[in-house]
Amino acid sequence: MAEELEKLMAQNEDIVLLDADLMRANGLFSLKRKFPERAINVGIAEQNMACVAAGMSSYGMIPFVSTFAPFATRRICDQIAISCAYARQNVKIIGTDPGISAELNGGTHMSFEDIGVLRSIPGIVIFEPTDGTQLRRALPQIADYYGVVYIRMIRKSAPDVFDETCDFDLFKVCKIKDGRDLSIFCSGIMVSETLTAARELQARGINAEIINVHTIKPIDRAGVVASAKKTGAVLTVENHNVIGGLKSAVCEVLMEEYPVPLRAVGVEDKFGQVGRMPYLKECYKLRASDIVEKALEVLSLKNGIKHV
Repeated sequence: MAEELEKLMAQNEDIVLLDADLMRANGLFSLKRKFPERAINVGIAEQNMACVAAGMSSYGMIPFVSTFAPFATRRICDQIAISCAYARQNVKIIGTDPGISAELNGGTHMSFEDIGVLRSIPGIVIFEPTDGTQLRRALPQIADYYGVVYIRMIRKSAPDVFDETCDFDLFKVCKIKDGRDLSIFCSGIMVSETLTAARELQARGINAEIINVHTIKPIDRAGVVASAKKTGAVLTVENHNVIGGLKSAVCEVLMEEYPVPLRAVGVEDKFGQVGRMPYLKECYKLRASDIVEKALEVLSLKNGIKHV
């Protein structure tokens, strides 16, 4: 993130960084050295940070604000809604360590609801990169887009899924693998887990179509419907509460346009806890084996339900 933001800040003097005393933790301190007047630590005052960003935007600047995901969403929800979105400002919000990626920071810092909190606010774009390559492709488009954008990203390194030749459109889903038996829509850190599950399904003779939904709002309705029509069964996989996030977004589209059997892998309406990633994946049923289990379940529904 720091390397790509540095490029953007070098190209455009209107881009500024605001941080709530987490520059070192989020790997952005190099920007303070490079751009001392445009990388500002506002202290542990996230609500104030959002309002400062809105004010800067009103003067034509492009502020990126950065903090941990729960503080970038639920703590400053009113400021985002009124000072940023309602006021039609151009603010980019970086929320790091979403969901179980918070690990040892524990339950208070484990945001299973951040997408749901922001998705109901009009006009906000919600983007969750899968890996560093996708983030590099997305940031210039995000900087060029006028409006409030929430970037939900893991703070640590993520497994590589894409290479530099991949096509990327901020507002279109990305098909990773063709399939005929079911569509698996996945996001963030769960994409690599889904690919592992797809190999297990393939070994069982099940050909899953893998779709990365990197932008959850506005969701690519045409891309979701096209895949559902092709396979007739859908599984969503996310590092978020199954209420309000990717599952909800996909269900809303398919309910209106093309209902099919659907199941979800995600956090089942629970709070977070302290733990390392493997332990947390087991606790919240976010492993490849859990994806396989849910895929088999939705396929049994597909075989028992004739689509009208």
